[in-house]
Amino acid sequence: PPRGCGLTNMKFKELAEMSSEELQTKKRDMRQESLHLRLQQQSGQLEQPSRLRLLRRDVAKVETVLSQRAAKTEAVKAEKK
Repeated sequence: PPRGCGLTNMKFKELAEMSSEELQTKKRDMRQESLHLRLQQQSGQLEQPSRLRLLRRDVAKVETVLSQRAAKTEAVKAEKK
């Protein structure tokens, strides 16, 4: 990830407007960044420890939106039967 990308604090509204594919990609990217930050933390080079917490929360938000969509599609499929 580029340095100085700033702290993110994604809003549910922003996430709801993204497609499921975009959300999956974003989740993968955030998990990758989280891994890099944890490695930095272990080696004592992490400059912004709060970034890890915010990233973890953003991943949780993305997963929540994805699971809500999955539940909604399951409900629609159940109604059609």
